[in-house]
Amino acid sequence: MTMKFYDALQLDPSVLKRKIAACGTKQEKRYYRTAMAVRSVLIVAFAILFISLLSRLFGSENTPLAVALFCMMLGIRFVNFEYCVSDSLLTLAAVLAILVLAPSAAAALPSIFLIPLHFAAFLALLFMTSQRPEMGNGGIYSFAYIYLTGNPVFGEALLRRGLLALTGYLICGAILFAKHRKQHTSVRFHHVLRRFDPSSPVHLWQLRMALGVSLVLTAGQFFRVERFMWMGFACASLLSEYPYSPNTVPRFRQRLLGAAAGCSIFFFLYMITPEAFHPLLGPLGGLCLGFCSDYRYKTAMNCFGALMQGAGIYGLRGAVLLRIADTFLGVTFGLVFALLFHRLAAGRVLSSPEKEKFQRRT
Repeated sequence: MTMKFYDALQLDPSVLKRKIAACGTKQEKRYYRTAMAVRSVLIVAFAILFISLLSRLFGSENTPLAVALFCMMLGIRFVNFEYCVSDSLLTLAAVLAILVLAPSAAAALPSIFLIPLHFAAFLALLFMTSQRPEMGNGGIYSFAYIYLTGNPVFGEALLRRGLLALTGYLICGAILFAKHRKQHTSVRFHHVLRRFDPSSPVHLWQLRMALGVSLVLTAGQFFRVERFMWMGFACASLLSEYPYSPNTVPRFRQRLLGAAAGCSIFFFLYMITPEAFHPLLGPLGGLCLGFCSDYRYKTAMNCFGALMQGAGIYGLRGAVLLRIADTFLGVTFGLVFALLFHRLAAGRVLSSPEKEKFQRRT
């Protein structure tokens, strides 16, 4: 039996593609393909409206937080924090406070403080939001932190960013309460704190990701790498894969191939289209992303928005070369870090059965 169209719109592209493959008639296949297309268009249209409105109200320099809030809002509809809603509302406020204050602090503090600041802030974000990394929360909040670290603000703009965060809290908090208030009612946040165990795969994943991202962001800031947040995105994409595994080679290759393909496609489209159409390339990437379920294709389409911004700063060729170079640096760092982390830290805290399981997997 075909599901309701509204319900089909809520599904991830990977789920819709499985349904299309399982359909017995062409009519059913068209139904789910139409749902996938409409879903993609609606998300992009709503993103443009939502982000443009908030940017106009709180300043264009705070567009990165508007983007982060949009991603959080979409994610929080389906994924909660795995503890009661009252504590979740408190930790949501703490999450937004970190996203507002830590990036600006990192831009103002001496380099010696960057590693502990990034590590503490990033680990806190993951611990509060990602008790089940397979649900994708880690990707949403790591993206938000890295993006905002690459776009810090000060003075009046920081005050407006705080007001935007408050607005985002009211929106996301309302969604969190409406969708998840009846779930995990007996679990408090202090119960989650007491369960912390570095030898568990979840917490080991959190520690590795927090340390790796804090190191790559610090390196990018210390050496003044242009658009160092692109390094951070690439590194985080390797380390965010769950279940925890010391082998990040497959994702290393996929990220590089995806970035190279996305940059090449963007370069070609930018060159052959009239200048008036160039601003549409960012939304085009978003539309295409709505049809992607493979990590490589998602990586390629994610390049469009970043390159659209970068082309206005560095020119087309400069943006493309910088994107590829930063991606290479980020994934190379992530690959080496994951190997060293597992040998120096994870191998000591994992129990024997877990070690055997990881060895079989890798």
